[in-house]
Amino acid sequence: MTHRRAVALMICVTLMWSIAGIVTRHLDSAHGFELTFWRSLFNALALLLLLGWLQGPVRLWRNLRDGGRALWVSGLCWCVMYTAFMLAISLTTVANVLVTMALAPLLTAVAARVALGHRLALRTWVAIVVAGAGIGWMYGAELGGADPRHWIGTAVALCVPIAAAVNWTLLQHVQQRRCDDPPDMLAPVLLGALLSAVLTLPLALPLTATPHDLALLGLLGVVQLAIPCLMAVRVARVLSAPEVSLLGLLEVVFGVLWVWLGSSESPSAAVLGGGALVLAALAANEALALRGVARAT
Repeated sequence: MTHRRAVALMICVTLMWSIAGIVTRHLDSAHGFELTFWRSLFNALALLLLLGWLQGPVRLWRNLRDGGRALWVSGLCWCVMYTAFMLAISLTTVANVLVTMALAPLLTAVAARVALGHRLALRTWVAIVVAGAGIGWMYGAELGGADPRHWIGTAVALCVPIAAAVNWTLLQHVQQRRCDDPPDMLAPVLLGALLSAVLTLPLALPLTATPHDLALLGLLGVVQLAIPCLMAVRVARVLSAPEVSLLGLLEVVFGVLWVWLGSSESPSAAVLGGGALVLAALAANEALALRGVARAT
């Protein structure tokens, strides 16, 4: 896979990830831990079918059994991301959650620098700062107000970028350490979904989801999680950890667009201006990266 194709694939991943907020707002009765349980369950079922088809049941079981410490650490990271995201959305606004998740590039860059000794290009640092400024401009006033639920939801949402930073850095480390025979890191995606479903089931009872809710949560489990998460792991073999996380900021922009198109909520001037900064930072960073690849070739 070329760098350009990996970037395009990661943009598709963020587009699919971004539908969670607008779909969740159209649920009838499911809320709290029940959201996470059903989404993770449908995600796990879809991953079992997809990985069973791609790898075969025997190989999939062998990868889960022999994955070692890296598999379990990555699986726990996926579990935290699956669980914390949906729980945070039930406690606070989608904007608050997305703003908090925008910390992922900075946390990933720091983690890669500390754990892997990566020397980041100046363009990457500049892009992270500019994109972060755009996100802050877009939703700078969202955390105002005295409702403690917003602060609790934001604290829960903070677990997502922390887990993402650890996960992307781990994937990069595994690829570098065993570049000739890299282990399968698709299995942890399934492991995280299974752990999330099992851990949240007791907290989700009694289940109140309607058939309409189950259809939407099934959509999230398959289209918003299973397929794009497998794609993201594949992309991580080509793109650096900070670059993957930086491109992930597009989820914020796409999430705003979904709300704009799917409800009566129209973006303000700050949203449009901040979104333009994010897109400009991403476009400039990728253009410089592609220029460097072309020169090296």
